[in-house]
Amino acid sequence: MKTIKLYCCGCGRDVLPRLTDGKEIYPHRPDLSALPFWKCDACGNFVGCHHKTGNRTRPLGCIPTPELKKARQRIHELLDPIWQGGTMDRKKLYAAISHRIGWKYHTAGIRTVEEADRIYGIVMEYA
Repeated sequence: MKTIKLYCCGCGRDVLPRLTDGKEIYPHRPDLSALPFWKCDACGNFVGCHHKTGNRTRPLGCIPTPELKKARQRIHELLDPIWQGGTMDRKKLYAAISHRIGWKYHTAGIRTVEEADRIYGIVMEYA
């Protein structure tokens, strides 16, 4: 069985999550049943995987709480139209955000709702 260490935002520390599938995570969604997920059994939070790549069990990022997931989605609702619409190149936009926050930006790296709120404010300046 494959084991990895991941940061769990709910537990506030690195954990050894369990690799599971969509049947457990989303039992009401048969279309997701075969997809891999990493689940923290201590708090029940989980993260999806880069299932369309050669390493289909590589986690998308740290394990978020439900509140953090919503905050990340809110960022993407504002962020994605900027680069998808051609207003700004995606790499340049992410580089600009990275410069402002002091670490290489990727939404999956956000660990707290407060951090997400700060990044949302930065992205608002580009929207």
